[in-house]
Amino acid sequence: MKNSNFLVTGGAGFIGYHVSKKLAELGGNVIIIDNLNEYYDVQLKIGRLKDLGVDFSFEKNEECYKSSIYNNLIFYHVDLLEKAKIEKLFSVRNFDFVLNFAAQAGVRYSFKNPAAYIQSNIVGFHNLIDLSSAFKIKHFYYASSSSVYGVDSVSPFSTDQCADKPISLYAATKRSNELIAHVYSYSYHLPTTGLRFFTVYGPWGRPDMAYYEFSKKILENTPIQVFNNGNMIRDFTYIDDVVEAIERIISKNIDNLGVEQKKSKSNYNVFNIGNSNPVKLMHFIKVIEQNLHKKALIEYSDTPSGDVLKTYADSSALEEWIDYRPSTTIEEGLTKFIHWYQIYYSVK
Repeated sequence: MKNSNFLVTGGAGFIGYHVSKKLAELGGNVIIIDNLNEYYDVQLKIGRLKDLGVDFSFEKNEECYKSSIYNNLIFYHVDLLEKAKIEKLFSVRNFDFVLNFAAQAGVRYSFKNPAAYIQSNIVGFHNLIDLSSAFKIKHFYYASSSSVYGVDSVSPFSTDQCADKPISLYAATKRSNELIAHVYSYSYHLPTTGLRFFTVYGPWGRPDMAYYEFSKKILENTPIQVFNNGNMIRDFTYIDDVVEAIERIISKNIDNLGVEQKKSKSNYNVFNIGNSNPVKLMHFIKVIEQNLHKKALIEYSDTPSGDVLKTYADSSALEEWIDYRPSTTIEEGLTKFIHWYQIYYSVK
């Protein structure tokens, strides 16, 4: 891990920020790129960068921004659709590993602006994996999603299932990423690993996620929207567990460089990264209430298009591969999130 060269896309995003911080702390040379789009509060993304020591400002318009905390971390404000700029980075930075967390996020927004998902999650993804192949990096990692399981999946969700019936365009683009990666692994011998995340939460999270939105509205005495009478179940996965899993996957692959290619012609893997302990939505709300010492005002409504009623990860393949299984309870994780939230927004 130490002295390896990493490109982390979407590094100002939730997971990308946390992974970048860990890689820098471990001594890796980290190049972050992010387009800082306005899907949610850009100031939160800039706040994450500042926590990494990156003093970004749109007014500066500099080519790159070096961290004042980590001398091995640099940020570039660039979009994956700007392939020529990305190619220049590949040509001068000699990346060993690429971690793609850049994407147009959000299941429900994909029904409002489908073109954004095709451009970012398909075209942008292809630009990145194609350059990774051309420059012969050692391993390509990318964020997938539990949403790929769609309908008719059997709980717990296993990577052995075919996952061929997504119910949102977001899910379809993530499944497309996995299929594109398979082609590059099988036909171009690029080692790839897809990471199917199950409802990741924690400090510095995304404001469009339920735990973040619920906390905000409860504190503001604003009603929260609860779908399907609260009869929804999610496999919530705390961010520190996700980062630990990714670190172990990378370390395992570094240890096995040159070995896995011999074992498998394609050298292609997809793992579930989930807590394997699904939680009922109403219990989830109760834990938030307990931490905020405040009751939620609840309005029940129909389930939006694209939302599944239950997610549940079978993480046995991940556990076997890296001897690790996410284990932070929802009580522990939400307590840490709300502590961060109250400090960050100066609220009680």
